[in-house]
Amino acid sequence: MKHLKFLLVGIFFGIVLVKSEAVSWYRIYEMFRFQSFHMYGIIGSAVFLGILFIQLSKRSFFKSIDGASIFVPLKERGFTRYIVGGSLFGLGWAMIGACPGPLYVLLGTGLYTIIIVIVAAIIGTFIYGLIKDKLPH
Repeated sequence: MKHLKFLLVGIFFGIVLVKSEAVSWYRIYEMFRFQSFHMYGIIGSAVFLGILFIQLSKRSFFKSIDGASIFVPLKERGFTRYIVGGSLFGLGWAMIGACPGPLYVLLGTGLYTIIIVIVAAIIGTFIYGLIKDKLPH
């Protein structure tokens, strides 16, 4: 019962992604070809709200699920790793037509071939966990 709220938020998030067409391959294709502002508007709104909620969290207006203050650690230095990581993320997004967040939403909409991508993402995450200590973080 404790985790029911997370399930409900996830279902709501999935509905919002589907209704806003953020999981639509066509919309993602339009975005990468700079043919439509639709996805940039969604991403821009998410960035704005993220900044707003982080600032409010830093001022202790929000508490964690346990009632504790939320601590936001300082950002680490290293611009190159963000460029490399973002490029790999964008390449995967462009190849698959979906970022990692909506993968399960696409599965829930009946796109069962996305299981291949989900399995590949889990394997990639497992491999990263095995070699992360050897990578130049």
